Amino acid sequence: MDLLSPELLSIAVTLLIAGALTGMLAGMFGVGGGALIVPVLYEVFGVLDVPDETRMPLAVGTSLAIIIPTSIRSWLSHRARGAVDAALLRAWAVPIVLGVLVGATIARFAPALVFQLVFVVVAGVNAVKLISGTTRWDIATDLPKGALLRAYGWVIGLLSSLMGIGGGQIANIIMTTHGRPIHQSVATSAGIGVLISIPGAIGYMIAGWGQPGLPVDAVGFVSLIGFLLFVPTTLLTAGLGVRLAHSLSSRALQLAFGLFLMVVCLRFIYAIVVG
Repeated sequence: MDLLSPELLSIAVTLLIAGALTGMLAGMFGVGGGALIVPVLYEVFGVLDVPDETRMPLAVGTSLAIIIPTSIRSWLSHRARGAVDAALLRAWAVPIVLGVLVGATIARFAPALVFQLVFVVVAGVNAVKLISGTTRWDIATDLPKGALLRAYGWVIGLLSSLMGIGGGQIANIIMTTHGRPIHQSVATSAGIGVLISIPGAIGYMIAGWGQPGLPVDAVGFVSLIGFLLFVPTTLLTAGLGVRLAHSLSSRALQLAFGLFLMVVCLRFIYAIVVG
């Protein structure tokens, strides 16, 4: 395919725009943006004639790589505002990484439907809770200590690995149902995205190493071209998303995040029904 063809130029523009939206989501909601990145990359790799059996892992692996700088940029911006719970991140670091590794192992054998159903359930529950604004689902006034707290971290890493996301949705469910304010939940989730994306991207590079049908720019299941086109605009807009998040009231931020999750959830339901 001609590198200067209208088709490839259209793909490049699409990736740049999607990167800008991803950066906004990362900064505003403390998520890595994988729910947006993966479907865009999946379609782009289809246009580039990547075989069906490698398109999805390549999209997920590249998404995790893209989430690394996006999450770091978002996390640093939130931390500068004093909104990140650093002690919680330290407590969750090892369990989250272990959960990511277990999820990556399961992902080698589980069908796509499993990943879609996990996302629909997790995102759907969180969306309904945030949109309704109810406190009836609250589990406790604060997070637990010790083994149960570490177990929460393991669950975040496991489910995020199966969903191909940065973990913001799951962390927000856990933190907000344990009495943590939405702004702190969003800010801390940005740091969780860093913990998930780095080992996740490395794992996909190793898993895809030497696999047939990958494009020439790929390092395992990570596309360097996809990474390079997505990242610049994500970094430019992540800080804007952070400023927007802190300019909103807690209720407005809850509604915005809930509606975002509902839209993504409906996309996965459509994929399940249509097949």
